[in-house]
Amino acid sequence: MERKINAKLSNNLRRLRVANRFSQERLCAVLQINGYDISRSNYAKYETNLLYIRADMLVVLQKIYKCDYAEFFKDAD
Repeated sequence: MERKINAKLSNNLRRLRVANRFSQERLCAVLQINGYDISRSNYAKYETNLLYIRADMLVVLQKIYKCDYAEFFKDAD
């Protein structure tokens, strides 16, 4: 069950990034401006479910995307 939820979260991270017209590289630059230092290769691991995303990263992404936290977990039943 946990793996399925993380896969949905990964898919939603990509969906939100694309919907906001960010490349991974540009998003990482914006994250760094907002105090979250991350490389593009590490961020890519979040979107491919190879690395678990931290809660503090979701807080920053929520502010950047101006979305409800539920958007990160959409369809993760």
